Amino acid sequence: MALAFAVLLGLVVTPQASAAALVEVTNFGPNPSNLRMHVYRPDRVAARPGILLAPHYCTGSGPEMYRNTEFARLADQYGFVVIYPSVTRAEKCFDVSSPQALRRDAGSDPVGLISMVRWSLRQYRGNPARVYVTGISSGAMMTNVMVANYPDVFDAGAAFAGVPDGCFATNNGSTWNTECANGQVLRTPQQWGDIARSAYPGYTGERPRVQLWHGTADDVLRYPNFGEEIDQWTNVHRLSTTPTSTDHPQPNWTRRRYSDKVEAYSLQNVGHNLMASGMALRAVQFFGLDRG
Repeated sequence: MALAFAVLLGLVVTPQASAAALVEVTNFGPNPSNLRMHVYRPDRVAARPGILLAPHYCTGSGPEMYRNTEFARLADQYGFVVIYPSVTRAEKCFDVSSPQALRRDAGSDPVGLISMVRWSLRQYRGNPARVYVTGISSGAMMTNVMVANYPDVFDAGAAFAGVPDGCFATNNGSTWNTECANGQVLRTPQQWGDIARSAYPGYTGERPRVQLWHGTADDVLRYPNFGEEIDQWTNVHRLSTTPTSTDHPQPNWTRRRYSDKVEAYSLQNVGHNLMASGMALRAVQFFGLDRG
């Protein structure tokens, strides 16, 4: 299943010749949901490197995310460190549903993920002002959760085919929310913004920049979720939902920018498995990891 997913994504990457390798780390800190942690540190790492957290898609793993995306190759080029976490529960999806996951330091996967980030900052003398998160599908949903829970840690996030923070919330122990997946959870920008802000009550500091990607033909996490994500993060940044600029970087791509805080790519006639070659680079450029 994982191999088929990678083939559909069209992003199986041939590793470059390098002594650097993916390394598993244990005992990295509080980890209530028993996540596993792998790290890729390139041979030539920047002084005080940026740290990128890259949660995987459902049915995936950290090592599969490493093999099947371009982030490790880009780390070789630009000298940042990549964390590849893995879910160990049976369905291999990140918890973006439980009340514990949707509030800062309350438990579940986000606590283990932020432990990985903090461990990496210490171990690699990383730059705390250059910490980022990006993921696909379940990992994209977790990206939105992490920038809501830890706005003081992440400078930016990039979500590929996700849903707004809090959209998948359940109270019955289920990790799947069909109504949200089908694009039927519709709220006002203020309501979505309040949900994101409620993850860390009382926080008044800077909020992470957000890049969003979604295919119009997505039949897993349907396209209306894209508009709801835009509503959420523009409201969090106190911006209008009217873009400040619109362009077409590729014929079937529409990119809308909302000041310099939110960037949203709509991909015409593209389904759920949308991360093709070059998209990872655009995320890295949005983060600024391509610059010293």
